[in-house]
Amino acid sequence: MDAGGETDFNMEEWPFYWLTRFSGRYLQQMELALKPIGLDVAQWRVLMALRDRERLSVSEIADHAIAKLPTMTKIIKRMESDGLVACTPRPSDQRVTEVSLTPEGEAASREAWAAANRIYARTFEGVSARDVASLNRLLRTITRNIVL
Repeated sequence: MDAGGETDFNMEEWPFYWLTRFSGRYLQQMELALKPIGLDVAQWRVLMALRDRERLSVSEIADHAIAKLPTMTKIIKRMESDGLVACTPRPSDQRVTEVSLTPEGEAASREAWAAANRIYARTFEGVSARDVASLNRLLRTITRNIVL
């Protein structure tokens, strides 16, 4: 397929078509899985960014979650009022707000992770670990390329 031309275009041969369909379906499944836990996808992204880290700045979380800083600030403020995260100024730079999970946030993170793992297992059933690793490498490469 000629990526730059318009001749012989077949939507199902366009990788962005499949990436968009997959992303949309994945988000639908995550919304359904998170709702009983009392979370949404935006909160899930914050919890996962903090999952294996003691703390991150709001801008670091926004970067991981691919969200605009003002949007992420609102999400984190809501999570703080819900008792899921704690916000403190960074000792070395008081202008930077650092976010960490509270015990309630850690519990919510574990529940959300279990739900996400069920979706992962169903989605990648019959796909080898080698193929998953190849997919990750390919997605990492094209993600880097798209922002150049």
